[in-house]
Amino acid sequence: MNGFRFDEAEFRARAATRLLKSATEAVGRSDDDLNPDLRAIDHSAPIRAAAVLVPIVLHEPELTVLLTQRTDHLKSHAGQVAFPGGKIDHGDADALAAALRETREETGLDQTYIEPIGFLDAYLTRTSFRIVPVVALVRPGFVLAPHEDEVAAVFEVPLRFLMSGENHLRHSREWQGRERYFYAMPYGDRYIWGATAGMIMNLYDRLYHS
Repeated sequence: MNGFRFDEAEFRARAATRLLKSATEAVGRSDDDLNPDLRAIDHSAPIRAAAVLVPIVLHEPELTVLLTQRTDHLKSHAGQVAFPGGKIDHGDADALAAALRETREETGLDQTYIEPIGFLDAYLTRTSFRIVPVVALVRPGFVLAPHEDEVAAVFEVPLRFLMSGENHLRHSREWQGRERYFYAMPYGDRYIWGATAGMIMNLYDRLYHS
């Protein structure tokens, strides 16, 4: 990552020309990206619309990315690292509104600190969620109040770490008797993988990959 500053001015400049200007339903990324010969997504299953916030915290001199760790007792994705977000409800005006609502409910992050600036490609999960990732800048000074039933922890990871190629690993697990691959970005005692890591790779490909 030589040559990048990972500061606010640089991020804004790159995001202005490289992020999507509006949410798209067309799927650009998925859990099957690393497994062209071992697909797990059932494309005949009903699609469930969801949205997440990709919160870039405007620390100086370098930015960070805010992430959550889900509690261990949840029915799905228990204990996993995730962006704040969830299903788009009927009362949500759009994906942006859903991402902001879910972020507030999960973390307590007030919308007044959040500046949405663009979108990543829609991401389709193995469980048939089509996720719209909303990239936003977050002004420091916020106070968090994580939802104790859903969020075990809220933490930040340096943007430089997540945008560095040496930290983009490919791990695997056995699935239906064969090795199935996924992106992973271990950070200290946090294990960032799966859809979250896939969306981080999308951010990298759009903003920092040459």
